[in-house]
Order: sequence, then structure tokens, then C-alpha cells
Amino acid sequence: MKASQIVRLSALIIISVATIWACTTVPITGRSQLTGLIGDQQVISMSADAYKQVIDSVKISNDAEQTAMVRKVGNRIKNAIEKYLSDNGQSELLEGFDWEFNLIDNDTTVNAWAMPGGKVAFYTGILPICQDELGVAVVMGHEVAHAVAKHGQERMNTAYAQQVGLSLGAVALGQDPTMAQRLVFQAVGMGSQLGMLAFSRKHESEADELGLIFMAIAGYNPSEAPKFWERMSANGGGAPPEFLSTHPSHDTRIERLNAKLPEAMEYYENSTMR
Repeated sequence: MKASQIVRLSALIIISVATIWACTTVPITGRSQLTGLIGDQQVISMSADAYKQVIDSVKISNDAEQTAMVRKVGNRIKNAIEKYLSDNGQSELLEGFDWEFNLIDNDTTVNAWAMPGGKVAFYTGILPICQDELGVAVVMGHEVAHAVAKHGQERMNTAYAQQVGLSLGAVALGQDPTMAQRLVFQAVGMGSQLGMLAFSRKHESEADELGLIFMAIAGYNPSEAPKFWERMSANGGGAPPEFLSTHPSHDTRIERLNAKLPEAMEYYENSTMR
């Protein structure tokens, strides 16, 4: 076996072993994911720093009633998640979490987001579509689900694994690093701007499913979720084709949520937090 072949084989073995070792499982859905190449605590620490930078650079809402509502919903869903994971022997998934819920005063931004470690931000612009506490619970469940399912860690670890692959691949191929990068990008579907969109939609759909169940466990009626997305669709006007969007289309999202409602309603009916 030639030296270049040995290097290539060694590289593949290293990547394969590291990937298997670093896989974890998303709660409820059971999906396997790559999260262990970069430690959770490192990701959470970096996310906390980034969150603080954002919060320090924006205007925080001084509307006491709206802020209290967002924090009430956040803490109620947080408590429900902690109980669920504890009851199912998965409390370690929340190790290092330091929950925080803030309302940003920006009426033109219809958005909310969560970072690894439980750092959540809502914009006042999304509250009219939420309409009330129940609508906030739909959005909160979805955003918190991203953090609990470690979607941020998964994206970072996947990117890191790809960079490791690029470096080893360049050595193995004995070619110019730029050429190696281009070949690997094409191999993993990153040769165009559309390459990673399906990966993003997968996370969004999973967060929809988990969020539906999380809000139900917290005692919020999950049947509100499809209604919220109907309002969001009406508010958003024209949307790009689904294959050009990092999120599922509103119609796809509503259809999938309705399909999951019977399961979520069981959690809601059994909730001790209603």
C-alpha cells in the first residue's frame, strides 16, 4: 500500500471513530447527532458571551407586563422540560444551562431565538402575532427546543468535523489545499448556497415537534401551534420557495404540526401544570 493510501485510510479511520464516539441522541425524537467533538461547555460558554454582547447592544423592553409574560412562559416551559428529562433519566442534557429570557424592544423584527445553554430572546415585533400567553408558548417551546436538542452544538460540530476532514483530505490527496476543499465541499453537498438548507430545515422541523410537546407538558394547549403559524403565514406575505428557505414552508409546517397534535394532546391532558 502506498504512503498516500495509508495516510488517506488513517484519516478516514480517525474521522469515523471520532464521529461515532461523539454522537448523542435527541430527546423524544431519538435522532442521532454529532455533538461531542467540541465540548458542550465550551459551546455554552461561547454562546453566553455572544448572548451578553447582543443584550448589551440592544434596547431591552421596559414594558413590565409583556416582559413578565415572556419570562413566565419561559420559566414554565423550562420547569416542564427539566421535570421531563429528570423523569426520563436525561438530566445531563441540561448540564451547564443557565436559563435567561429577555424581551428586546424592536417592533419591526418578527423573531425570537435561543442559544445553547438556554439563553432566549424575543422581539416585541412577534408579540402581536402571538396575541397572548398561549401564542408566546408556541414560540417559546420551539426556540427552547433548539437549545435542548443541541442544534447549535450539532451545527458547530458538523462544521468542525468537516474542517478536520478538509485538512486530512488535503494531506491524503497530496494536492493543493484549495483543490481539496473544493472537492470535499462538493462531496458533502456544500458546492452551492443551497447545500446546507436541508440540514437547517431538519432542525426547524425537529424543533417544531419538540416544542409542541414541551408546551403541552407545561400545560399549554398545543392545538394553538398550527393557528400561530397560520397567523405568521398571513403576516409574512410572500415567502421564497421551500427549497430556497432554511425553514419549512408555512403550509408544510402546519401540516406536520397537525399530524403531531394527537401525541402532543396526550402530554397536555396528562400535564400536572395545567
